[in-house]
Amino acid sequence: MDPNGIRPSAPADAEVWDIAATVNDPEIPVLSIADLGILRAAASTEDGGAIVVITPTYSGCPAMDTITEDLTAALHAKGYAPVQVQTVLKPAWTTDWMTEEGKRKLREYGITPPSGSAPVRNGPISVGLSVKCPRCDSLQTKELARFGSTACKALYQCRSCLEPFDYFKVL
Repeated sequence: MDPNGIRPSAPADAEVWDIAATVNDPEIPVLSIADLGILRAAASTEDGGAIVVITPTYSGCPAMDTITEDLTAALHAKGYAPVQVQTVLKPAWTTDWMTEEGKRKLREYGITPPSGSAPVRNGPISVGLSVKCPRCDSLQTKELARFGSTACKALYQCRSCLEPFDYFKVL
């Protein structure tokens, strides 16, 4: 089982993936773990169980315990037992793994999705100068805080509509 974030083609494994993909992120409930790109692999086992591989958005993500519990419950509800959830840290999660559907859902929820892709580099991660407001689409925005409601997001304010909003940083 390769943790590549691609839905398996084998029907039994695809069924496990599809069940796992119904689990939502507890911090951003409009996103499934598949939308977010943290669902990396899924497989059925010969003994009627399932294995799911997930990668946290960052190594200290407090949502991982809840996601593990939710995955286990969702798979148990469909008759899979035992259920094993593996957390893999390498390669590290990147916003590049988010689906376009996930980015659309973020925007509709009022969070500006990451713009661009995360280049591989050493040193500090810079935040782009122009972040579009998810409410009025203005680029006249300013960063209020480098860290927003979660470590993955920054807090911005739109200078046009004056609304504050989260920006999901490119990681």
